[in-house]
Amino acid sequence: NPATSSAKTSLQAVLPLLETMPSNLPVVQPHLLRYLIGNPLNVAMVSVQNGLSPQETLQEFSNSLTSMLPLVSELGDIIQMGTLVWKLKLLKSGANYANSQLHAVQAEVLLLASGIANLPPSGEADRLFKTLKNSKLRYFRNRGDRLLMGDGFNLLTIIKGVSMYRRGRQRDFVNDFLPPTLSEFKKTFGEDFKLFNQLLSPVMLSTLKNGNIVRGLAGVPDKGPVLFVGYHQLLAMEVPALVEGFLREKKTILRAAAHQVFFVGNYEILRQELSLFDWFSAFGAVPVSPINTYKMFERNEFVLLYPGGVREALHRKGEAYKLFWPDQPEFVRMAARFGVTVVPFGCVGEDDFVEIVLDYNDQKNIPYLKDAIKSFNEDFKGLIRDTVKGDDGNQVLHLPAVLPKVPGRLYFLFGKPIEMKGMDNVLTDRKKANEVYLQIESEVENVVSYLKRKRKEDPYRSITRRALYHATQDPSTQVPTFEP
Repeated sequence: NPATSSAKTSLQAVLPLLETMPSNLPVVQPHLLRYLIGNPLNVAMVSVQNGLSPQETLQEFSNSLTSMLPLVSELGDIIQMGTLVWKLKLLKSGANYANSQLHAVQAEVLLLASGIANLPPSGEADRLFKTLKNSKLRYFRNRGDRLLMGDGFNLLTIIKGVSMYRRGRQRDFVNDFLPPTLSEFKKTFGEDFKLFNQLLSPVMLSTLKNGNIVRGLAGVPDKGPVLFVGYHQLLAMEVPALVEGFLREKKTILRAAAHQVFFVGNYEILRQELSLFDWFSAFGAVPVSPINTYKMFERNEFVLLYPGGVREALHRKGEAYKLFWPDQPEFVRMAARFGVTVVPFGCVGEDDFVEIVLDYNDQKNIPYLKDAIKSFNEDFKGLIRDTVKGDDGNQVLHLPAVLPKVPGRLYFLFGKPIEMKGMDNVLTDRKKANEVYLQIESEVENVVSYLKRKRKEDPYRSITRRALYHATQDPSTQVPTFEP
């Protein structure tokens, strides 16, 4: 609870009246006690153990609350009116000074606001968010004003999600990364993305060294460094399924090289509990850059790279499954230097989930939207690059308007690994490097074509068939698909 809002509380309004009362008068008014010690019901719940039955929980809570009653009655003798008035004056003085200095704060600030029993005015977190230049806000609608005492609240998870965790003076996105815990994995993929994953029902296929395609990730190397290079689906809808699939089967974290919009600036919506972007940072995403890629290869990481970037993830109408890769290779030489295994992969399914109704070409002709897109992209002028020559390669950040479809299914295929170890000629021969680059690009296109063709043979491509299968089988059983 920020003291910066104390001047707006009801107690500050009646401070002149409280000052006229005797200083030794006991404070017994429930609202005043609640202001000083918090909600007694919440305090009583802290001592109740987890995992009890409803009857046992009610009994424990009742006993805890009963034991507190004598203490609450004694607080009236311990906390007197003079103490309360002194505290209120101290708060008023401190709040006045703090508010006068907020504009000068340059440090990173993480604001955590609660939605239930919040003593300060409800708009205080929004005001601070707008006033502090380098702040991020997370709003918890269903929690009380003692956030850190609440069951299931993990402060470290929030700090990692907003990319504020660091070991030194400067943040190092690669080396400062803390792997997700089991509880974070269960919360993210067992709750937050559970319905989304059920709708996608992803199928993962991989290619063995002998060229055979099998279901699962057996064809994917077990040790890094590995670079996964693929096609970016609309709105990057495939990334959560990729990350979860590798964690479940390979027990490996995919370090996605993501656009800087996920990490730079403050573009969050007020009063959100968790940003859509938080899980990217919490599960290892880093800003795409040669330096970060270099560091990840040094650490033998599994790196996820989309050469088409934003241009593919925010493609226009009629451009589904079209690659927008740069004219010059950006990763082949570095992969050869570290002896990285490159795995080209493809993914299809976006056309079974959404249909674009308003793309960038439409939005740039609408005055209000055109100005909003231009203003937003001004902050990223130095970060945006053209993937191909001409206007078609322009990576403009915008949000295409889409309509949902009856969900089909998401399909992945990881191609045959390409060993870059020993390809020293790639480091010095530009022509050879370009040949390898075009080989990888061609393999991704072939994989996408294969999946588009083979998914027609999947008897469970329809969500209705998958729902019926789940209804008759164990929920953990994989839904069958086509024969590779």
